[in-house]
Amino acid sequence: MNIQQLEYLIAVDKYKHFGNAAQACFITQPTLSAMIQKFEDEMDVKIFDRTTHPIRTTDVGIQLIVEAKKVMDAINELKGKANSLNNVLAGKLNLGILPTISGFILPTEIFDFLKNHPKIELNVKEMTTDSIIKSLKTGELDAGIISTPYTAANEFYHDFLFNEELMLYAADDSDGGKKDSFVVPEDIDVQKVWLLEEGNCLRTQFENICELKENSVKPKNLEFVGSSIHTLIQLVDKLGGISILPELAVEQLSDKQKEKVKRFRKPFPYREISVIYYKPTYKQKILDELIKFIYDSLKTNLNFNKNPEDYIGVKPQ
Repeated sequence: MNIQQLEYLIAVDKYKHFGNAAQACFITQPTLSAMIQKFEDEMDVKIFDRTTHPIRTTDVGIQLIVEAKKVMDAINELKGKANSLNNVLAGKLNLGILPTISGFILPTEIFDFLKNHPKIELNVKEMTTDSIIKSLKTGELDAGIISTPYTAANEFYHDFLFNEELMLYAADDSDGGKKDSFVVPEDIDVQKVWLLEEGNCLRTQFENICELKENSVKPKNLEFVGSSIHTLIQLVDKLGGISILPELAVEQLSDKQKEKVKRFRKPFPYREISVIYYKPTYKQKILDELIKFIYDSLKTNLNFNKNPEDYIGVKPQ
């Protein structure tokens, strides 16, 4: 028995497929199959039922994999302790991020963080808030970056990252007030709003700011459920109407597009972004350094930090 065999067992149990598990472990399928077969022979048990599709973990296998995960946790704890004693920031971190956040901090703050710490392996997935929470509970993720507060996330540890203003993106002045003027929510034409899919934090926040419905700008034969801010921007540019943008998204707009951005009337709405995680672990040092890096990078650039008294929270429940 060796550590690699335990890793392979856990991978097959997760993916329920030898080929996908081998790919995730960066080895060939025959090698993975042979290692697992050797483990089963040594333990004189059957871990997986290979006759089913997807592959089924046997009752005995389920119990042994629980123990295998405990062993791997202990090994990683030992590695983390050694790195800490050597003052080396190293290891793997599985991180879930909302799509409405990742596009604005992944190519900048997170990439810069990894350049400074080349021994850290960061596995990032774009996920919904509920998927992040579920994956944290199953151990698939070590941490998630979401918009807070969020009731379902109350059982987790929270570390604040930043507050960013929510702004209006309008095709023309008639959709959101005159240029250089502040937008009054009551003046927004709610029939022209492009929204993200149900359950998205930005959609909920926009609905809290205004009484919103699906828009009348879209073609009659188009049914659209958005999950990308960039797509909403393109729809406003091509078809007209309005949408909501987080402040960090504005930095990526062209000069012409920035002319379409308007601020709401004070107090400005904003969203709070935090890192959530299930419990302090051996990866805590990596997580702490990542949180500090993002916080320090953004704390002087966002509007909220310049005049916090001008803001009011409009956040999901």
